[in-house]
Amino acid sequence: VILLCFRRYVLMALTSCLFWNTFGFSAAMDSKPNILLFLADDLGIGDIGCYGNNSIRTPNIDRLAREGVKLTQHIAAASLCTPSRAAFLTGRYPIRSGMASSNRYRALQWNAGSGGLPANETTFARLLQQQGYTTGLIGKWHQGVNCESFNDHCHHPLSHGFDYFYGMPLTLRNNCQKNKPPELDPALQAKLWLYTQIIVFAVLTLTAGKLTGLISIHWKIIACFTLVGGLFFISWYSSYGFVQYWNCIMMRNHDVTEQPMRLERTAFLMLKEATSFIKRNRHGPFLLFISFLHVHTPLFTTAKFLGKSRHGLYGDNVEEMDWMVGKILDLLDKEGLKNHTFTYFASDHGGHLEARNGSAQLGGWNGIYKGGKGMGGWEGGIRVPGIFMWPGVLPAGTVIDEPTSLMDIYPTIVHLAGGILPHDRVIDGQNLMPLLQGRAQKSEHEFLFHYCGSYLHAVRWHQKDSGAIWKAHYVTPVFHPPGAGACYGKKVCPCFGEGVTHHDPPLLFELSRDPSEAKALSADTEPLFDTVIREIGRATEEHRRTLTAVPEQLSVYNVVWKPWLQPCCGTFPFCWCDKEGDSTQIL
Repeated sequence: VILLCFRRYVLMALTSCLFWNTFGFSAAMDSKPNILLFLADDLGIGDIGCYGNNSIRTPNIDRLAREGVKLTQHIAAASLCTPSRAAFLTGRYPIRSGMASSNRYRALQWNAGSGGLPANETTFARLLQQQGYTTGLIGKWHQGVNCESFNDHCHHPLSHGFDYFYGMPLTLRNNCQKNKPPELDPALQAKLWLYTQIIVFAVLTLTAGKLTGLISIHWKIIACFTLVGGLFFISWYSSYGFVQYWNCIMMRNHDVTEQPMRLERTAFLMLKEATSFIKRNRHGPFLLFISFLHVHTPLFTTAKFLGKSRHGLYGDNVEEMDWMVGKILDLLDKEGLKNHTFTYFASDHGGHLEARNGSAQLGGWNGIYKGGKGMGGWEGGIRVPGIFMWPGVLPAGTVIDEPTSLMDIYPTIVHLAGGILPHDRVIDGQNLMPLLQGRAQKSEHEFLFHYCGSYLHAVRWHQKDSGAIWKAHYVTPVFHPPGAGACYGKKVCPCFGEGVTHHDPPLLFELSRDPSEAKALSADTEPLFDTVIREIGRATEEHRRTLTAVPEQLSVYNVVWKPWLQPCCGTFPFCWCDKEGDSTQIL
């Protein structure tokens, strides 16, 4: 009997060990984990230490990689903020939700625009909310605010599954900091100023001619010219002349707390809000999405970090963000939540190469990869850092080279929360847990489609039987000056028109051999050229058949400023307030 009991005990122990090794489960997976998502803004894959940077110190982000899993082929679904974040939140290509643009406005421009993430899109926050999670968003939203009135909040985070929101409903711009050149439509503003000056000159000339008798004209005509000129000036200056008040605001839930925002304390207030959320919900489960304003221009950095890095103002800003990450990770440790929290860090797209002030680079570094922010196909615009940490569940120090997507976060955390994916729509993301835990060796993605706005620029094929990563470029931007690797002189490279080159046959690269996309293959240099192009073409046609027509949220009408939609903490147009007092030092 004793021998029989002993054998049964050994058998149970072996079975338990086999279950552990096969599925990678730990005690932490017995209940729903907390979910902590960090998303940087405009951070290049080459800007942090664990991806090869040796001039910017990022010890806390590096700690995540050291204690977790690092992805080397993590791909954004778009190379600009609004569409990339829409895909991240919904697990779907932005063209499916109408968050991809067919015009030159590829991201939301105003808080008072009517476009945004449609109400019929289901975010991961909504699904986790249904599973009993308390959900919070701290930081940048950039998915719209209102539809028809200044307080309908149809696109607001609280209408998309978040229980709590503190942050910026739009995005940082140079306009948010005094003494910076305007970033919002600078070319258009220059034209409007020119037209205004021409009208003023014409009125003054007619008036002088009338007074001197050189021109025979009725005063009524001059008055009419003056009225039309005044109305023209008011029509555009009422928006572009007050960008800091209209766009650079902070909100807590539905209330505007700062208008305009005070940049010198924003980082501290965001950190305070994040730590408060974790402490309030430490008994969990919670979802906290920390959407950094770093490292978007104007790169406002607090005095504590100015001049500290070896990479100028940009490096200072990255190091401040890393410090914020460290503070939050330390809090998880202190509260005993580290082993029960699934943590993720990424960037919404690649670094902004065209962001410069003279010879000073104000945008990120994309490592060995060609291109950057705004370029839908080149790797530098879409390949981003991707790091996961969950002690006891994810193997520490792991590096995965398989193709993955920011859209994969959606099905991954819905799975962890015990939720069910929507069955009434296409979900383009894949659950990453088998890959992250080592239960799967290959990515579930066979094809990834790289859009620039609503225009398909490139397609990636993960040929699983051979391990090859083929990428075909149908459209590429025209660099300026030629060979520069970016579109200097413009804010970002265009997606269509004279600023792009169409390729037939497409440019083909094999990324596992040529990750920098330095030398295009041809039928003469690659025996499989025709086969690969044909297979990618077939997959592209299948993909297009899954698309359905939806309203374009980034149409010109939807992105223009509409005064009746303007969030305002007073009575419009007298919109200014500071409800945060003198909160400048928090931690």
